[in-house]
Amino acid sequence: MIKKAVVCGGGGFIGSHLVRDLKQKGGWVRAVDLKKPEFSDSAADEFIVGDLRNVGIAQQAVADMEDVYQLAADMGGMGFICGDHDAAIMHNSALINLHVLNEAYQAKCRKIFYSSSACVYAKHNQADPSNPKCSEESAYPAAPDSEYGWEKLFSERLYLTYGRNYGMDVRIARFHNVFGPEGTWTGGREKAPAALCRKVAEAKNGGSIEIWGPGDQTRSFLFIDECLEGISRLMASDFSGPVNIGSEEMISINNLAILVSDIAGKQINIKNIDGPEGVRGRNSDNRLIKNTLGWAPSAPLRVGLEKTYAWINKQVRIKKLAQNVVHHA
Repeated sequence: MIKKAVVCGGGGFIGSHLVRDLKQKGGWVRAVDLKKPEFSDSAADEFIVGDLRNVGIAQQAVADMEDVYQLAADMGGMGFICGDHDAAIMHNSALINLHVLNEAYQAKCRKIFYSSSACVYAKHNQADPSNPKCSEESAYPAAPDSEYGWEKLFSERLYLTYGRNYGMDVRIARFHNVFGPEGTWTGGREKAPAALCRKVAEAKNGGSIEIWGPGDQTRSFLFIDECLEGISRLMASDFSGPVNIGSEEMISINNLAILVSDIAGKQINIKNIDGPEGVRGRNSDNRLIKNTLGWAPSAPLRVGLEKTYAWINKQVRIKKLAQNVVHHA
């Protein structure tokens, strides 16, 4: 019997890759989002273009589905989630989760996956860039550094209460900076790996790029393929979570830029400027995922970055060619 699943947020970066992965594994997949994927055709059997803040769309999304993957959210990189968009982020994402979860319960869906974020972790535990604390239990006492993180933490509790009170089979993952081809790479919502790949691709050899903050702030970055593997393993397990799905290969943002420059074969100068930088350090703690799933992400950062840079460099060239055509028309 073919498993039927819906991916809410199926037009986004992770969502569109997840749709493709579920299809490749033989499922029947419905995708729901405000828009279809930007960089490729959706692999979904059915694509509903609709707003999941609308309870009717949420109801339509989960109808006749066994598994629900809830990735829909109002989000972006540090330039988007730190300040001016807080009210919209909390309002929009909370409404989506309230509607999708309740409608999935009413429709008696078999299992529901929720994509939370490493942004739930307490700011004071991430003040040392060389030694951040991001073990799952350290999310409490709660003190996220952004309203985006607070909404994610609230929604985690929302899903867990439906599990406790109504017997729903819930799975929660805390994603750590997922990147890869077909992700947002320009426009203000892109995250650090895509932004740096774009800046290096646009820069001349010997040129310079700007980086927000002192550049010694640290992060780990997870390639999309390993994110999908983590989701699959969590859904197949009997563990609800929350569990980190991230890499333990921590790197400073300046060193990330140097790595991208090396991949590009360019000498690039870094100019650190004032700008939103988030917490000082963040890295996935993978002890729990190893203990519960017997697996953890292990692919080298460079391997994923090589694939991502090649894709973004191609996008930059395509954009430049299009601008030249318009200029000479």
